Amino acid sequence: MSYHITHATEAQLPTLLHLAEQARNTMRSTGNTGQWVNGYPSREVFLDDIAHRASMIVSDDSGAIVGTFAFLPSPEPTYNYIDGQWLDDNSPYYVIHRIASMPGSHGVLRAIIDYAFTITDNVRIDTHRDNVIMRHLLPQLGFTYCGIIYLANGDERLASSSKSSRDTTSALKPY
Repeated sequence: MSYHITHATEAQLPTLLHLAEQARNTMRSTGNTGQWVNGYPSREVFLDDIAHRASMIVSDDSGAIVGTFAFLPSPEPTYNYIDGQWLDDNSPYYVIHRIASMPGSHGVLRAIIDYAFTITDNVRIDTHRDNVIMRHLLPQLGFTYCGIIYLANGDERLASSSKSSRDTTSALKPY
């Protein structure tokens, strides 16, 4: 299966919200009850991402939308401080946020990462400590655990980065 990635539009907002709900259900079913709470990501978050051309959709060969993510250029304010060290703290980077996919759609995260490396060679991502799926997949996709970052509300996230060379040596410790 190959995937195609394009910018999301406001007309696709109901699909984006549905994908977010599917992701929340998957998180809850795997014990991740602390991420994406209180309606996050909301309609307003998706609309803001769309307005900034950061909201992306992932479609399969049939044209069905099977995933979404936000792809944002640096700087990411919550990444200014890390309890650890980024692989590359000097070059511009892109951040992948708000990844969601339909259950049963395999390889979506790999397609997202591959897409990101067509745009930049420095990618950062973070996830909740209880997100066992992401914590399992990120090292397999060449990401190195770099440390803990803190969201604006003070919540911690486990942060990783990758260079296009896919250096898999850990700066600190593995997840």
